[in-house]
Amino acid sequence: MVSGHEIRLNRILRKGKMLCIPMDHGISDGPIEGLEDPHSVIYKCEHHGLTSVIINKGILKTLPKPTRIGILVHFSGSTSLSSFPNRKMLTGSVEEAMRLGADGVSLHINIGGKEEPEMLEQLGRTSEQCHKWNVPLLAMMYPRGEKIKDPHDPEIVAHVARIGADCGADIVKTVYTGDIDSFSKVVKGTPVPIVIAGGPKAKTDLDVLQMTEDAMKAGAKGVTYGRNIFGHKSPEQMVRALASIIFNKETAQEAVKKIDKK
Repeated sequence: MVSGHEIRLNRILRKGKMLCIPMDHGISDGPIEGLEDPHSVIYKCEHHGLTSVIINKGILKTLPKPTRIGILVHFSGSTSLSSFPNRKMLTGSVEEAMRLGADGVSLHINIGGKEEPEMLEQLGRTSEQCHKWNVPLLAMMYPRGEKIKDPHDPEIVAHVARIGADCGADIVKTVYTGDIDSFSKVVKGTPVPIVIAGGPKAKTDLDVLQMTEDAMKAGAKGVTYGRNIFGHKSPEQMVRALASIIFNKETAQEAVKKIDKK
């Protein structure tokens, strides 16, 4: 018999894989380029292979109409205006996510700084509530803080990803380590699906697509790209190209042809 957790997870993923746009940047950075109207990005991309989005609860509450893709509501907040931008605080509850109609919950956890303990406590408490209500939990696990010298160090990334899994996340989002061999070890050490973050805006479309191809070869289950999708001149074309790699196993060189160069 299918469970509520499976039903919700099936809305977030497709065939066990994820192509997601995180659009939680409004709290941290404001209406940055490409996210002046997050609703339009969702509707523009939902028919091109996108499986889900990560949005803050205010954006979910103001959606003009339902969307066909999965929705994870993001409940971690801090601002670039703060003296402690790495200190993420809870902005909602699992019960609120259910009332809003979300399919899952997303938290951002920074590991390696003085703010780490309370964020781990938030992750543990939220995980328990997600399990109680059969709601999938995605944990954004980042090596970030004064104790982290290299946030892409494979051993550190593997440790940080494992923390997310051990604290009960159903999906772990983390940084790509830069090569297939090292990231495959991160995947091997994490007993739940891993998806990669996109990081800053890439120099070329091919850079984004090649990272995606390599991450999938290493065992990732998909991507959660923000600026490299919503900041693109044609977000729907980038989504289509990414979907061809994630779901159809096309190469980056093949996928880039789906993006208009004009």
